Amino acid sequence: MPSPPGGFEVPLWRAVAVFRVASLAYVCVVVLRDADRYAHPLAAGAVVLAMAAWTGVTAAGYARPRWRGWPLLLADLGVVLAILLVTPWVVGRAALAAGVTTLAVAWLGGPVLAWAVSGGRRRGAVAALVLGAADLATRGMVSPSALNGTILLLLAGVVVGHVARLAVTAEERLHRAVELEAATRERERLARDIHDSVLQVLALVQRRGAHLDGEAGELARLAGEQEAALRALIAGTGPVATDGGPVDLRALLGRYASATVSLSAPATPVPLPGPVAHELAAATAAALDNVERHADGRAWVLVEDEGATVTVSVRDSGPGFPDGRLAEAAAQGRLGVARSIRGRLADLGGTVRITSTPGAGTEVELTVPRPPR
Repeated sequence: MPSPPGGFEVPLWRAVAVFRVASLAYVCVVVLRDADRYAHPLAAGAVVLAMAAWTGVTAAGYARPRWRGWPLLLADLGVVLAILLVTPWVVGRAALAAGVTTLAVAWLGGPVLAWAVSGGRRRGAVAALVLGAADLATRGMVSPSALNGTILLLLAGVVVGHVARLAVTAEERLHRAVELEAATRERERLARDIHDSVLQVLALVQRRGAHLDGEAGELARLAGEQEAALRALIAGTGPVATDGGPVDLRALLGRYASATVSLSAPATPVPLPGPVAHELAAATAAALDNVERHADGRAWVLVEDEGATVTVSVRDSGPGFPDGRLAEAAAQGRLGVARSIRGRLADLGGTVRITSTPGAGTEVELTVPRPPR
């Protein structure tokens, strides 16, 4: 995955370019030292010039994020393989058998590092194995020094690939943290601007019209609901979208807070996997629907994060119901509690505890286990 300009991978690509230049300088030293032992010394010079040209091409190519794709990566690997293939003719089989190094020497590590930075450990290991096998085949024998070189190449690909993936992960987390900080600052700015104007007006309308009848009373109720929703938005407990990762349960339950529904939650996030959080919120909504239909509509929602489990309690001050009423309702085909609440929690591996006393209200306690991370 290409990094944006200025990303954490940029220093790694620069390090690959520096390695190529330094290893090319070492190749020049080795060729000058062993030229008299080569079968075709002039051809060796031409190969070194080709290596220098390709070093410049890769340095310019990998410096541009849009060029760090498969065409350049495969070409990079192919160039080094071609140099290894011509080595037996340029150096000579007799010289290779006598211990003369191949033309690429350490320069063949360039594609391994490039593949590792672009795709992580696995891609780096693949490039290392391909070039290591080609190097051993070029030599025509498996000596301890040649085998050690292949192993070092493999280790370099794995380690550099691991570091590159850590860099990408760190950059993604940094971007999310910056976005969250920006959103928090904007929320705080809006809260300062809104608190002394809109919220106070809505609260005043709700208080003045709470005991009125007709349209005035309805306006007061709506003003109270909007005040609660706006306070939840400012506090950061409004509904949010999820990309499949952890979801803050407070954000999903915040949409149900109103003038008649009081929500109490921890000050810190209550993260749950997306499907679990949405199902638990839906079960809570079903419990609040029962409060709206069978009680006076006033409810208290409490969220408790106990580490291994998360519990949501919905309590009302309605008339309650006697023991056996839920079983009787299910037998009559009224399956709201059975399906909307118990069914959801059963699918999540959670539990439902309903406590009710005639004349003293009802409490529904929803508990789900938090899956191991």
